Amino acid sequence: MRVVYSSIFYLIIPFILCRLIWRGFKAPAYRERWRERFALYNNRFPQEVIWFHAVSVGEAEALFPLARLIQRRHPDTRLLITTTTPTGSARVKAVMKESVEHVYLPYDIPDAVSRFMQSFKPRIAVIMETEIWPNLFAYCGKNKIPLYIINARLSEKSARGYQKIPSLIHPALAQVKLIATQTQEDANRFMAIGAENEKVETLGNIKFDVEVSSEVIRQGMQLKADLFGDRFIWLIASTHKDEEIIFTEIYKEIKQEIPELLLVIVPRHPERFSEVKKLCEQQKLRVVRRTSGEKSQKDTDVYLVDTMGELKLLYAGSDVAFVGGSMVPVGGHNILEASAVGVPVMFGPYMANFKDIAREVLKQDAAIQCRSKDDIVNAIYALQAEPLYRKSLTAKGKAFVLQNQGAITRISEILAQDIIKAE
Repeated sequence: MRVVYSSIFYLIIPFILCRLIWRGFKAPAYRERWRERFALYNNRFPQEVIWFHAVSVGEAEALFPLARLIQRRHPDTRLLITTTTPTGSARVKAVMKESVEHVYLPYDIPDAVSRFMQSFKPRIAVIMETEIWPNLFAYCGKNKIPLYIINARLSEKSARGYQKIPSLIHPALAQVKLIATQTQEDANRFMAIGAENEKVETLGNIKFDVEVSSEVIRQGMQLKADLFGDRFIWLIASTHKDEEIIFTEIYKEIKQEIPELLLVIVPRHPERFSEVKKLCEQQKLRVVRRTSGEKSQKDTDVYLVDTMGELKLLYAGSDVAFVGGSMVPVGGHNILEASAVGVPVMFGPYMANFKDIAREVLKQDAAIQCRSKDDIVNAIYALQAEPLYRKSLTAKGKAFVLQNQGAITRISEILAQDIIKAE
């Protein structure tokens, strides 16, 4: 079956490249570094690395604390972090800098996988969340490279899809040493698609182990004082297409009752920065872009964050945060970072990617889920009018994060067994 899979993959490569070109019109980074996607490198890299793969920004951000912990405990070990998206790549370079090696993960075709493995000769392979690549996994098994899937999650929809191709998925999962799942439901789904029971263990979600320093909090508060003054800051984080229009319309309604309100929008994807600015201007809203260096004025309606990597800082400088990707059927984004920073958190009805977190945080009254525009309006009125309510929501959110921490320590201790053998 893997031969058929590889043959099909080779056949669709022209279409994949066309898609990269198409995406490159909005995000030029997609037109760059194509050779890496085929493991064709001009440089020589360190070998016998500990290799981590994090597909995009969310997975990379969750991985960084674990990577730093391993660097501290095993300072002579060289780390490689691969990503698939340019935004994920940018975060790795910005956060980890020269302390790790970084390239794009090559396409899952035999010759590219072989070149990648020969270039880095990883001693351990660690895949974040849900990535299952048959050729990559087969190479790890053939070369006796310990392979882990950590922070593993599997939706019902994905599980049903994998169950339709057991002859491809079962051999791939057979190469995995351990699947460390976020929840027992995830564990059950991995076993249902063919993972061996003894290789699946629920160790928790490493996204709870978010790092928030006192310096970030201090800088966020200073940012608010310097840029926003006494405005009431409503941050909309990680927005997607068709979400900004929802919030700008709500803003215009709420502004009548809360004149000091300032809408801070952080689009999820950099290629949409200009599009969002244009949308706001079409709504007759006054916009200040983060990169302009200007402060918001009394008549500023929207502060548009057209930078990457500043979300924690902005959470710390906000009065209320709404985590996007949840008012449209995207599946939601991580709300834990906002809770850990210490800001009241709101999110919408579409939280399929964080279903368990959403369910548990609501059980503890540690966040607000809004299923309609009216819900959002009412929540903002209540939060603005009642400082004690905001304080209570913030405290419960922080407590929710703290009580679920520890996955990174548990996972690092398991990985250490193979890291020590490799040293």
